[in-house]
Formats: sequence, C-alpha cells, structure tokens
Amino acid sequence: MKWNRFNKLLFIVIFVVTSCKINYSFTGASLSSDMKTVNVHFFSNQAPLFQPTISNVFTEALKDKMTTQSSLVLSNSSADLDFQGEITNYSTTPVAIQGNETAALNRLTIAVHVKFTNAKNPKLNFDKTFTQYDNYESSKTLSSVESELIQKIVDKLTEDIFNAALSNW
Repeated sequence: MKWNRFNKLLFIVIFVVTSCKINYSFTGASLSSDMKTVNVHFFSNQAPLFQPTISNVFTEALKDKMTTQSSLVLSNSSADLDFQGEITNYSTTPVAIQGNETAALNRLTIAVHVKFTNAKNPKLNFDKTFTQYDNYESSKTLSSVESELIQKIVDKLTEDIFNAALSNW
C-alpha cells in the first residue's frame, strides 16, 4: 500500500478521533474522572412545623438523585463529594385571596440548608439554603395532598442541589 497524502491524512484523522475521550451526559453533570464517591448525611428536620417523614424522604431522594444521575457511588465515610444540612422550613400559607377574604390557594414551602464539600475542587464548595414550593386548592386539606406535594417539592429541591453541585450553574 502506498502512503499518499490522502491516506496519511485519513490515518491522522482516525487516530485523533479514536484517541479522544469525550464524556457526554444528558443529566448536565460535569464530573471529572477522579470523582468516584458521594456521601449524603441525614438531613434532620429543624423546621418549626414538624412533619415526621420529610427528613427520610428528602435524604433518600438526594441519595437517589446523586447515584442515578451521575456515576457516583454512595459512601458512608470520607467521599469526593459530601452533602450535609437540615430542613429549615416546612410551612403552609395562603397565596390567592378570593373576594370573601378566604384563600383560593395555599402554598406548601420547604427550605433545606445544604453544606456541600467538594474534596477535589474546594472552589466549588457552597453553604446555602434552597427553597421550593407547590400550591394546592384551599378546598383540600393539607393532610389529603401532603405526600404528593412533598414529593413534588423534594424533586425540585434535589434537582436544584444537583445542578448547583455537579453542573456548575
């Protein structure tokens, strides 16, 4: 086989393309290849209005988000990424007042204080509060819609925390 310019160029292009390693992620996570483990501590409920299941629901949802949306593995000891904090607000308030001064909608709000530590890149550490809410009709009691609302709000919160920690947004 004779190596003309075309064959040499083709060989170089194939070599360059096959030797490049590109990591695509449809989740938006941007992890370096040395990031392997994550530790999610239990998030206790420190909110004035106490809801007994919220701590477990939130902690497990954050663990699931980190492991299903990234290549990270849970660790109970020191990890590359570390999440700790507490639930600081769990409240319901009226948001849409009707003509007779009764609420047409109520809002359930949950706030979570998160301390995030990135052992590989401390510049990405943060210590902040994330807040999300969802509305429900005032004709319904909170207890009748609470578990559904909690799940919706926790999904939003874990998405926000995931993006702040792993997407560098």
